[in-house]
Amino acid sequence: MLADALEHLVRGVVDNPDDVTVRDKQLRHGSVLEVRVHPDDLGKVIGRGGRTASAFRTVVSALAGRGGARVDFVDVDRRR
Repeated sequence: MLADALEHLVRGVVDNPDDVTVRDKQLRHGSVLEVRVHPDDLGKVIGRGGRTASAFRTVVSALAGRGGARVDFVDVDRRR
């Protein structure tokens, strides 16, 4: 659910929504949501001073509740 919600939010911000993927990784210390975007959209997702990324993290932590989740932003390598 968290990954779907975050993917929906990120797709609304970027210019290349087809390149957005969110993967939920379960690690020992908790859940990590890995967001991959087109390299041209990385700045839009992070925002000036990290404000947009911080807003995404705030929304995800509010949805996650006590369990919490970490959000990492990665650019897509076009050579895949």
